[in-house]
Amino acid sequence: MFAVEIAHLTKVYGQGETKVVAIADASFQVVPGELIAILGPSGSGKTTLLTSIGLINEPSQGRVVIDGQLLADDGWLPGVDLKRVRREKLGFIFQHHNLIPFLTALENVMVALEINGHSRAAAKARALELLAALNLSRRPHNYPAALSGGEAQRVAIARALANRPKVILADEPTAALDTENGKNVMAMLKQIAVENRSAVLVVTHDQRMVEGFDRIFEVRDGRIVKESKG
Repeated sequence: MFAVEIAHLTKVYGQGETKVVAIADASFQVVPGELIAILGPSGSGKTTLLTSIGLINEPSQGRVVIDGQLLADDGWLPGVDLKRVRREKLGFIFQHHNLIPFLTALENVMVALEINGHSRAAAKARALELLAALNLSRRPHNYPAALSGGEAQRVAIARALANRPKVILADEPTAALDTENGKNVMAMLKQIAVENRSAVLVVTHDQRMVEGFDRIFEVRDGRIVKESKG
């Protein structure tokens, strides 16, 4: 079974003279454990593609299948609880860590688990496990303002992993980091893909950050113009 499958995915904004085709006829499949880069300049449609796969941005046409479940077929399927699918099967990492400033690193990870129905004790145990795995075992009680940029992004990764998602979607996760921290984050994502058997899709404009990826999709003007191996 594929972790992600999209077929003829298209997203159009506006009509007539204001019509903009953000994504045009994109099709690909991703298996569990695969690390995929979606590479292209600003405005090429990368983020629109990622948010459509992430069940945030409704496609105008085409199909979206996550972990074997059909979710969009020329629009969202009626009766599907998209919020629940996002909580249970998807993990999101963004350019900025988006941590809740009045919660500690530990609490920022725990909240993702508690929202999904885990007890406070189970959430704390899982959060501590993740923070330790990401070399943050000495930082659980620090607030975001007391963390470095790289540390805060690692907390965000821990939060994304909290519910053991089948698919992790990362939108420019290294853009706010220096080169060394950026490469460290990419190395962590590769490790996560292999060890957790999660499909990891990473949007980036930086060719230097995609060393070791399994496949690279290059996007221009809303179209996937090239697929290559990393």
